[in-house]
Amino acid sequence: MKILVAAGAFKQSLTAAAACAAIEAGLSQSGLHADIERLPIADGGNGTLDAFLAAGGERITLDVRDPLGRAIRADYGMIDGGETAVIEMALASGMELLTAAELNPMLASTYGSGQLLADALGRGARRIIIGMGGSATVDGGMGCLQALGLSIRDGRGREIPPGGGSLAAIERFDASGMDPRWAEVKVIIASDVENPALGEKGAARIFAPQKGADAAMVAALEANLSHCFTAIAKQFGRDLRAAKGGGAAGAFAAGLMAFLQCEMVAGIELVLARNQFREKLPGSALVITGEGQMDAQTLDGKGPLGVAKLAAEYGVPTIALVGGLNIDDRRLHEAGLQAAFSIVDKPMPLAQALDNAELLLQRAARRLGYVLRLA
Repeated sequence: MKILVAAGAFKQSLTAAAACAAIEAGLSQSGLHADIERLPIADGGNGTLDAFLAAGGERITLDVRDPLGRAIRADYGMIDGGETAVIEMALASGMELLTAAELNPMLASTYGSGQLLADALGRGARRIIIGMGGSATVDGGMGCLQALGLSIRDGRGREIPPGGGSLAAIERFDASGMDPRWAEVKVIIASDVENPALGEKGAARIFAPQKGADAAMVAALEANLSHCFTAIAKQFGRDLRAAKGGGAAGAFAAGLMAFLQCEMVAGIELVLARNQFREKLPGSALVITGEGQMDAQTLDGKGPLGVAKLAAEYGVPTIALVGGLNIDDRRLHEAGLQAAFSIVDKPMPLAQALDNAELLLQRAARRLGYVLRLA
């Protein structure tokens, strides 16, 4: 029996690689005789860098600013012999870098992500993949662009300060300080988000609350993003206000689209191509995937569903092992998953489940292995 283990990260507990290893360990503990191959996955969010580097490449560590401007160290990757850089924006500008009390999208900036982009350009990257997901920011990517040399000035000619709360002050942009090489670099935005920058389904109204915004902040951020992208449209003739996917990472995607040569691609498609998932499906009996939580958002192109849909093209069933199952499993089955099972085997606090995720995942995989031995 050939089994492909293509799991994603279990947020706040296991990386995608660790999740795959735990599943393999549990299957082996069951006494199941199978040829098991691990293929860590990600959809542009948490674990994207690790998923790409699992197939080889160079990890680079850089001193950058976190969302609140403090010094931290963040990684990115170089693959394809240095031609392509892989950046997971959350490693420099993500929510997990802040405590719950520190979350404030009015102040949080994507500047650190821009520092990663600038370093990749300096190393000669001709193609940059940037995973969007898990951001602490709703600054329209302006912090990142400032790190790339874009001057964003208020009515008195001063550079605006970091954060989504400053966008209302924007009067004019000056792109003369940006490296001209950006005109020749292809930036691929890896995301599973189709929301626009503005509106009822936009970056502020849909995503800002989970980044620490209250109702008043949400209203202010919506108005500020509208002012920012209206100003871009007026000065440069690039109207990104309703662009599909522009709302990813607090409208970071729309900001990059305005000033760089961008293309948006589903993150899971890029990762599956990178680890040659399609080529490994023929002859496989089963795919096992997983993530920290499955809910309604899973149906919008999250990694495990992308795995299941591609596997189904080859007649290979997919089973998911997940931390939380907050959706009717029939909907997941109809969308392409053969079945989904929670790894939590008894009532427990969330903190306990997170602390014991590796053991819980191993146990769930072991139980699955016992069942597979009956086949």
